[in-house]
Parts: sequence; structure tokens; C-alpha cells
Amino acid sequence: MLYFWSLLLLAYAGLVKPAQFLHRSDGFQDKNIFVLAGQSNMAGRGGVIVDKWDGIIPPECQPNSSILRLNSGLEWEEAREPLHFDIDLNKTVGVGPGMAFANAIRDNKMNSSIGVVGLVPCAIGGTKISEWAQGTHLYNEFVRRSKASLKEGGTIRAILWYQGESDTVIREDADRYGENLKKLIGNMRDDLQLPMLPFIQVALASGQGPFVEVVRKAQLELDLPNVWCVDADGLPLESDSLHLTTQAQVRLGQMLAESFFMKTVQQQSRPISNDAPKRTHYLL
Repeated sequence: MLYFWSLLLLAYAGLVKPAQFLHRSDGFQDKNIFVLAGQSNMAGRGGVIVDKWDGIIPPECQPNSSILRLNSGLEWEEAREPLHFDIDLNKTVGVGPGMAFANAIRDNKMNSSIGVVGLVPCAIGGTKISEWAQGTHLYNEFVRRSKASLKEGGTIRAILWYQGESDTVIREDADRYGENLKKLIGNMRDDLQLPMLPFIQVALASGQGPFVEVVRKAQLELDLPNVWCVDADGLPLESDSLHLTTQAQVRLGQMLAESFFMKTVQQQSRPISNDAPKRTHYLL
């Protein structure tokens, strides 16, 4: 206890890094970890207009001492917007769904077991799903960061995935999207050695090309155990007609949290078996 308070005083004096203090604090080793992957709408462009972020952080995205972020140096620190500032480099990042998701997870009364939330930002703007294939740089970074998040304790509870806008430009990319996503999920689960790891994907709200509906159809019809889908269609977009607004990102984060809780509560009351229905995506 004396050591704990000594560290607290040193933290306030600026003589130890916040991460050093957090790692020693009670409960911070038992993290509920969520990996954020995909492209720009997961990385966060809320409030970004003409490559400049307005700096506005809504109440639903405010920091909390029990919400941590794995930074680019693989160290845990208190999470703050923008979550991907040191991950999605050379781009202007703003508000994404991660902080709203984490706050909603902690505020949800359906499950009292959620204590410390650990977020692992991995999203990179402007990337096709082929750039996330097993063995690519993005995929290897996803695996490296996900495994590093477990070194000090905790459990990966789900992967949150929002990607596909870049695959709407060429028809061939759009047509292959469902097959590529299915393969990606299997590879991620295999390499993390978590065969039933929940994977919550977002059906597109927009796209860079004319084949948005082709990609959306593949997302909405994906039929795999423990793969769920929330539909971003209709959420407000920034003036570029591609990226979600700040308030849309807040709502998306809440939708992801609702989906996670709805499904995990169902699983707790009815464990998954080989005879369970395979269609598990959940639309909000």
C-alpha cells in the first residue's frame, strides 16, 4: 500500500510515466481488450474538415482512468481522442467510435463484469481488404499489437472492424469482398489462437466508388459463428460524403457496444455449441 501511494505522489510530480503507475494499480492487469481495425472511419475522421480536426470531444468520448490505449510503443496509457493519432500516420485523425464504445461498455448495466477497458488501435485509412491479408504489413502489425496487449494481463474480448470503402471502386474488389473478409477472420482467429473470438463488423455508410451496395451485401450476409454486424447506413456524413461526423461516430460506438452486450449476454444464458445456429450477425 505504501508503494502504491508513493507511486501516486511521483505520478503527480511528473517523475514517473502514467503507464508505469497504471500498471501497478489494482485491477489494471485484468483488462477487457478490444482491437480496433479497418480503415479511416475506424481510425476516426469525425470533426476533420479539409485536413484539420476541430478538436471537439463530445461527452460520450471523454477520457476515463479505467479506459486505456495501447500506444505505438506498445505501452498502456490513459486513452484520449484521437485514439489513432500515432497509428494512422501522415493523416489528420479525429473522433472515431472507440472512445464512445469504451464508455458505453463501462456504463452498460447489462454486465457488471466490465472493469478496465483496453483499446488497441490498428486502423489505417485508405486501405483495401487485400492489404490486410495474412502476411501483409498491416496484418502483421495487427497480430503484433494484439499479442502485445496481453503481456501484462487481460483478455481480448472482440475485434471491432470497419473497412470496405476502398473496395467499392473496382467491381472485382467488391465481388471478392465477402470471400476475403471470411478468410481474414479465420486467419486472425487462428493467429491469435482464439477460434471463437467475437468479430463485430460495420456495414458501410459510404464508399469511394460505385459498388457500395455490393460490399454492403457481402457484409450483411456474412454467415460465420460469433460474427456480428451493425449497419452504419444512414448515419450522418461529413461534407466529403465519405467519413462519419463526430456525432455519427458516437452513435456507432454505442451501437457496437449494444451489439457486444446483446450477444455476450445471449451466450452466457445459452452457451455456443456445434449445434447452435451459424447465423449470428446482429443488425441495429
